Amino acid sequence: MLPIVFDVSAGSIVLVGEGDLAQRRLELLDTAKASVQVYSRSSSGELAELAGDRLVGGRPVDADLSRASLVFGAGLSEAEGADLAQRARSHGALVNIEDVKPLCDFHVPSMVRRGDLTVTISTGGKSPGLARRLRRYLETLFGAEWAGRLDTVAELRQGWRAEGLPLDEVSRKTDLFIDKQGWLS
Repeated sequence: MLPIVFDVSAGSIVLVGEGDLAQRRLELLDTAKASVQVYSRSSSGELAELAGDRLVGGRPVDADLSRASLVFGAGLSEAEGADLAQRARSHGALVNIEDVKPLCDFHVPSMVRRGDLTVTISTGGKSPGLARRLRRYLETLFGAEWAGRLDTVAELRQGWRAEGLPLDEVSRKTDLFIDKQGWLS
């Protein structure tokens, strides 16, 4: 696995699915402020309410998939997930079919979010339970204050870069500042 962070403004995202799994995936995408088209046969319930006017209904046709960078499938039958994955890949999209590792080009790690600070935990799909447990532990270490701390360090970094300091010096100054604050002691 190669951990990367995807800029959700860089491409179109399609979510196809039903029920709680699709709803949880939509909540995750909403937290990331992603623009998502939701394809679900459910026109009522919590998923439909959460999707609002993004709910297209039914299932995507190839033209819909051809515009997607990422395609998520959740709450689908194995056959429907396999078909969606094959069609999406044929149009160049990366695919994640919930809990079907052979149909996934990528997986979504467990996350702790504090503003723009994102700490991720991945087990390569071997143990989602361990990843979830580690996430809960890290949530106790990284409280809400870390969002502000990131903003503070970002402002300092911007100033140091504006002064023309090289990256290794910016890194050194960052370490010194964090140590002085005692944030990781």
